[in-house]
Amino acid sequence: MADKTMSAQAVIGRLESGMTLGIGGWGSRRKPMALVRALLRSEVTALTVVSYGGPDVGLLAAAGKIRKLVTPFTTLDTIPLEPHFRAARESGAIELTEVDEAMFMWGLHAAANRLPFLPVRAGIGSDVMRVNPSLRTVTSPYGDGETFVAMPALRLDAAFVHLNRADRRGNGQYLGPDPYFDDLFCEAAESAYVSCERIVESAELTKEAAPQTLLVKRHSVAGVIETPNGAHFTSCAPDYARDEPFQKLYATTPYAEFAERFLAGDEAAYQSAVEAWHEEQNK
Repeated sequence: MADKTMSAQAVIGRLESGMTLGIGGWGSRRKPMALVRALLRSEVTALTVVSYGGPDVGLLAAAGKIRKLVTPFTTLDTIPLEPHFRAARESGAIELTEVDEAMFMWGLHAAANRLPFLPVRAGIGSDVMRVNPSLRTVTSPYGDGETFVAMPALRLDAAFVHLNRADRRGNGQYLGPDPYFDDLFCEAAESAYVSCERIVESAELTKEAAPQTLLVKRHSVAGVIETPNGAHFTSCAPDYARDEPFQKLYATTPYAEFAERFLAGDEAAYQSAVEAWHEEQNK
């Protein structure tokens, strides 16, 4: 079977400006931040980003990479509203499509199943229809006659997700408490890329963990990237928790200043800069 391992730089080389990019994880949890940082170093721009948003959205928005955002929220979890996203939105720098969390999930389901839309009760009776006038409703063709939101498929040109372990063939494993719909992002995309804390042999994936932890299947994956600490500063349980002090620094620092100190080099430079910052705080 094919060896799908590749570098983060090779992944970014497959992207083009104007694409629709799905980013897995949830808020500030298990985000594919190493891939996001590689994207920040590229010339790719004018993206439509589809995400349960966190610092992935904040960084890309602050860097001017996002044309349109599709999201149910953008948060840092312990910091309720992502500040760089907020600044971009308030300045009108990005277009926003905001939908209910369940609508978002069913949009991914529709895309994964190659359907144009799926009916969903979420959104009925809320302002989501008012703020998204392009949304349509459908009526059940059966005797109940119930009305649903027709949630359009969230089709993705590419998707980034981060998992705890993966093999070289593209099977991805989560070991934490929640899958965060990463499998749907992969199945909804034309090309999905899985970064992971560690690449292991296939047999090792189920040696000490249940088969149900094999969230992402190889048929939906185009590339596997080993990126230790690659979700930093978001959490990647049980491998590590969210780096709360560094997240606070990110949230309270102007983007240009943060980027100059932490994002100017490659991933190794980023990790070294973070380590140096922590050493300064511990003196």
